Amino acid sequence: MSQNKEQAEKDPKDASVSSSSASSSITLPIQKQRQTGAEFPAEETNEKITSKLAYEIENTQTEKNNNRHILIEEKSKNETMFNEKVSAENSRSNDNIMVQITGTSSDARVSKGFMAPIEDHKGKRVSLVPRRNGAKRRSQYYSADSTHNLRRFSTAPHVRQDMAPRQKYTPWVLFSKLVTLFISDKLLTKTGKMENPQIRQAWREKVALCFCILLVSAALGFFTFGLLQLSCNQQLNMYHQVITDKFGATGGNQRAMIVRGKIYNVGDYFRLGFHRPIFPFTDDTLNGTITSRYGKEISDLFPLDNAAIGCAYQPVYNNGALCAGAQINNSQLHCHTSRKSIDTLESVWNGNYVAYSWEDILKNKYFVWNQKVYDVTEVLANPNHWFNDNSTRPLLLSLLGTDATMFLTQQKGLSSTTNCFEHFLIGEVDGRGVGCSIANLIVIFLTSIFTVVTSIKFLSAAIYEWFITEKISKVLAKPKSKEEIKYVVILVPCYSENEESMRATLDSLAANDYSNEHKLFFVISDGNITGAGNDKSTPEILKGIMEIKAPKIGDPEPKSYLALGDGTKRHNMAQVYAGYYNYEDQQVPMILVNKCGTPKEQEEPKAGNRGKRDTQLILMQLIAHAFYNEKMSELEFDLFEKIRFVTNGVTIDKYELVTMVDADTLVSREALKRMVATMENDPKVIGLCGETKLLNRTQSWVTMIQIFEYYISHHLGKTFESVFGGVICLPGCFCMYRVFATKYDGLRVPILANPDILKAYSTNDVETLHQKNLLLLGEDRYLTTLMLKTFPRRKTLYCSTAICHTLVPDKFKVLLSQRRRWLNGTVHNLMELVTVSQLPGKFCFSMQFVVFLELFATVTTPFAVLFLTYLVVGAALGQSVALPFIYFAVSLLLQAVLVMVTSHKPLYIVWFMVFIAAFPIWNLVVPLYAYWHFDDFSWGATRKIDGTDTGHGGNGSSADYFDPRVIKWKKWDEWRSELPTYSSLSTANSETDKESFIAETFEKLTGEAYNKRDANNDENV
Repeated sequence: MSQNKEQAEKDPKDASVSSSSASSSITLPIQKQRQTGAEFPAEETNEKITSKLAYEIENTQTEKNNNRHILIEEKSKNETMFNEKVSAENSRSNDNIMVQITGTSSDARVSKGFMAPIEDHKGKRVSLVPRRNGAKRRSQYYSADSTHNLRRFSTAPHVRQDMAPRQKYTPWVLFSKLVTLFISDKLLTKTGKMENPQIRQAWREKVALCFCILLVSAALGFFTFGLLQLSCNQQLNMYHQVITDKFGATGGNQRAMIVRGKIYNVGDYFRLGFHRPIFPFTDDTLNGTITSRYGKEISDLFPLDNAAIGCAYQPVYNNGALCAGAQINNSQLHCHTSRKSIDTLESVWNGNYVAYSWEDILKNKYFVWNQKVYDVTEVLANPNHWFNDNSTRPLLLSLLGTDATMFLTQQKGLSSTTNCFEHFLIGEVDGRGVGCSIANLIVIFLTSIFTVVTSIKFLSAAIYEWFITEKISKVLAKPKSKEEIKYVVILVPCYSENEESMRATLDSLAANDYSNEHKLFFVISDGNITGAGNDKSTPEILKGIMEIKAPKIGDPEPKSYLALGDGTKRHNMAQVYAGYYNYEDQQVPMILVNKCGTPKEQEEPKAGNRGKRDTQLILMQLIAHAFYNEKMSELEFDLFEKIRFVTNGVTIDKYELVTMVDADTLVSREALKRMVATMENDPKVIGLCGETKLLNRTQSWVTMIQIFEYYISHHLGKTFESVFGGVICLPGCFCMYRVFATKYDGLRVPILANPDILKAYSTNDVETLHQKNLLLLGEDRYLTTLMLKTFPRRKTLYCSTAICHTLVPDKFKVLLSQRRRWLNGTVHNLMELVTVSQLPGKFCFSMQFVVFLELFATVTTPFAVLFLTYLVVGAALGQSVALPFIYFAVSLLLQAVLVMVTSHKPLYIVWFMVFIAAFPIWNLVVPLYAYWHFDDFSWGATRKIDGTDTGHGGNGSSADYFDPRVIKWKKWDEWRSELPTYSSLSTANSETDKESFIAETFEKLTGEAYNKRDANNDENV
């Protein structure tokens, strides 16, 4: 134990694992089984326990060390009194847990969690053993023992390091400074008003990110457009017949002649009178001769200068005459040897060559050198050898019908011969060279990947809609008993919504076809906020629409908890109201949490406001602390007891599922039942979302362009991801998470309550641009990312039978602000997920590859507008755009087909056309605006309040000192011991007795009991 303690002091994060593996004598006491959640946890009966292991405790002692962890370990006095043995080995994942019972029957069960039943095996050993195939990753296993004071575990190293403080100089920091080297800090401070170094660094990282996006888009543009232009001759090569038809005497307006394979547009030259015939000839007398040679070869009239090309040979049969053959045949033909004639000829070259296929080359015994075609058959057939020797004849014969490029390149001493090949040039190979072929293959490969992925998305969406979605969410026809129905807590975060919106949301949830006894409304008002146009503040509205049972009179005493914020804002207080929400004949238990702030803060605007992530963490940490029987804050204990009161004894750790619904969302009647059924039908599902539809679809043109965008994102994007079991974004407006999974003889594995997820999600020191985009803008998506990173072998799904309707922005400014947050959060979350190699699938058929394509497509979205422009202009100019057009046509047509296949509503075709009309908005305006605002972490114009919005409520002065001792942490039985008559609640026979007890005694937890600072307080913090 002493060695373990020394190791713990060196590396607190690994201490829990090392200590459990190093010692075989550490054991844990077993509590006797308790049958119902309404009973109290028994006191520890093992008086002889003399050694406890208290693990990492995350507490904030000062503003500068908010995330430090303290490991406390008591020395062992008597190890012989233990009857339990915990053995922890390396494991691959958090799921690799199974229970082995030694010396007892197989039906003996072990459960985890606060107040969870566990069987006493009377001294027989119980061991938690990881699977043997997991040797790459640490795991920590938990028993239901009440001695655990664990606040943070480290089970997933790739998650644990996500929010680690960044070093001063990393490659990314240096790169961002290099990209913005021309912008000094003084300039940013003076012109940009960026006095904070973190703000300046965020700006530099934003520019660096935009630079990277520009590089990726440029690379995509190069592979799409430039690679073929660079590697291939894009000019149109024409065969002789095509030249005769197009440029011959009987062709169109254009006239051309051929000189050594090149096509020259000489028609305008003759027609406009630029030609100057030599006396006694005139243009009229030469007209017949000129016209007869349109579209034909006239190389004899333009001889080459052998000295200029380096050719050392002269044709023997011409007796040295340059144009002897041409002049003998027709005296009207002039031999053009002057420099001016040659320059004039080159000025009218149209850049094309006569084309020859390989079939023509083989048939006529030509040869190819550097993609040019040469004809030496006449030379070889003439007895008077052109080269005036016999040494080159075998060489020329060996070249016939081949591509001699490589051979001639490797040979040395042939320059005197190869320099003369210019005389025999007749055209160019109609086809592509090796480089051009490779470039074509690359373009075809990339186009094929995107086309295949798009096609697979369509097929997946169709198959999912037709065969899978109804199956996974199928509800059993036989009614369940009350014991089989899962408890669901419904989190409804509220900020600045009006009464009509919040009441409509709660009405839709209350009207859901699910047992009211098994669902709990957990409503949190994020601060003392008054929405724009509201007469009352949000907490006042919420108190008015619920039936409050505790406290009966007045407001409850605010309770402290550790919040997200800077400086003293880490301390926040909240009031807890317990009661019911009534809708028609429905009555649902409801907890209202009003984050009111500390007494000092209550005089400030937006008192108590800490953001949506802080709202989610109130519930998540309450569940986790109850699940592990850890120490609770004042607020958590108050919540725990009032939940137990309003639900007639059901404790929070009995709630297996958490549903998150925004306060402006209406949930369909069967949505909750369908989502729960999906969780029950597949135990590997840890999270899911439903389909979100628009409530105000025809309010303005801004809402109309969003109709098909919402539809296609669900029915094409999320369905495809569901096939892999990895929906990468469960929207916070309507989703469900599994709190724990039951497996291996009753052992409960924490999911949403997993310490790794809580640790990463509750990070308070958010410094870098990447972290701020994850936690301040895309917190909903980041929670899904953490779930997938921690449990890569489990599933997140899309349930299309669970439908909700929500209000979307009806003004373009608000839409731009919302999509800026969403898009920036998406980019940074995809950057997180693309590094997770444990996601299901292999190579191109893996979820990781799908995430990579999603990230690539997201950052290159503005390129789509350039892509479309290229298609239109290229097609108009007659260029070949077949491959890009195929991909673009497949992308659009499959979306239209998908509408007809899945929706069966022809009206969606109209919305599809509206969506296409808004193509520049979605693919150019929104992404460019979002990328340039990477360093904007505000919520913008999405939520309007009465007065000035100062941003996130947790922002405070870093100079404010936070004293962590103001927040007390005690276990449930320690809080209970402060109330002498507390046990009377469990024996109360009537509802009136319980309500009276709540009203009279719950508030006793405040005052001296909470403010008392005893000698043990330092241990609790």
